Amino acid sequence: MGKILNTIKKTAHYFARKKYCRAAIDNRADLRVFQEKPTLSIAMGMVMIAFSYVIGLPAVVFLATLAIWLDKPLIGIIGGPLIYGISTLIFIIGIRLAGLKHIKALFLWMVRIILEKILGEEAKSIRSSPAEGSGITHT
Repeated sequence: MGKILNTIKKTAHYFARKKYCRAAIDNRADLRVFQEKPTLSIAMGMVMIAFSYVIGLPAVVFLATLAIWLDKPLIGIIGGPLIYGISTLIFIIGIRLAGLKHIKALFLWMVRIILEKILGEEAKSIRSSPAEGSGITHT
């Protein structure tokens, strides 16, 4: 068990030195962006995301049931993937409308929290060293 934890910690050290992860730790990434009042596009995006779940899998199950009940397998074979593809497209558009800055903030926050949980106090020392790929070297 100790070997697994050591490997996890080494992996966390590796990623913590990368530019993206360093930015999350250095800037103390948080979720303040979610406290802002939602705009119309954010609200529309959230509605589209919810709608994509409503028409996604339930519609595929409905079409499969209909295909079996009517003994028309093409309804399920063609309709299932088609409606699922449409729901995925609606989901992607909803994510885009809801705002990439929210997704980015969430990912940065998750990276910071995970690395700080794994590395503990060592995460603070990583903040004082240059990021890999930043072009800054110790002399």
